[in-house]
Parts: sequence; structure tokens; C-alpha cells
Amino acid sequence: MTTENPPPYEPSEPSEPTDGAGVPPTEPQGAWVQVPPRHPQATTVLVLGILGIVACGVLAPIAWYLGSKAMTEINANPAAYSGQSEVSTGRILGIVGTGLLALAVILLMVGLVVLLIGAAASGGFHSGSPGY
Repeated sequence: MTTENPPPYEPSEPSEPTDGAGVPPTEPQGAWVQVPPRHPQATTVLVLGILGIVACGVLAPIAWYLGSKAMTEINANPAAYSGQSEVSTGRILGIVGTGLLALAVILLMVGLVVLLIGAAASGGFHSGSPGY
């Protein structure tokens, strides 16, 4: 009894490239896709959001407002503008910075009230004149 070895398996090459599931790609390989221009306020919103957190809290609400406005414009026509990630990041930083600014203002007001109550409880404010 002789056993014959089957011929080696040789896969055939597909006639056109596929996406791995056997479906031809919708765009030709190496096609250049044009990215829309970045929204004009994308970088501004991001910088204001960062500065609102790090340096000057008053800028945070401005970043929140401008970021919301720019995000609305990007979402209304996504083919016209890119830069959604920059605008979204700046807007979120603006929201967080606005919250921190509000917390700081509340703590300042509470501290001022405590200071005034303490001064009133200790005998009031003195004008600097001894006993008159």
C-alpha cells in the first residue's frame, strides 16, 4: 500500500484588494482625503480653558461660552470645520475652571462673613482713639 502525499496548499491571490472580510474597499488604496480646516476659535478656546484653570479663573467662563458656541457651529456643519477635540477640551476646562472660580468666590464670601462676625463679637471696630 502506497500513500500519496497531497499537493501543497497554495492559496489563490484575489483579483482585487479586499478589506479582510472579502469586500473590496470603497476608496482606492492610498487615496488622499481632504480634512476640513480647523475652526477659527479652536485654539483660542483651548488656550483660554488652560489659562482659566492654571492662571486666571476669570477666563474660564469665557472659554466655556466660546467653546459652546464653536461646538454648535462644528456640529451644525461637520464637513466645514475640524478641531472638535480642541474645542471640546477647552470647553470642559472652562466648565471646570468656572466651577473652581465659583467655589473660590463662595469661600471668599464665607471668610469675609466670618471675619466680620468675629470682629463684631470682639467689641467692634476701633477707630484708633483710646477710650473716647
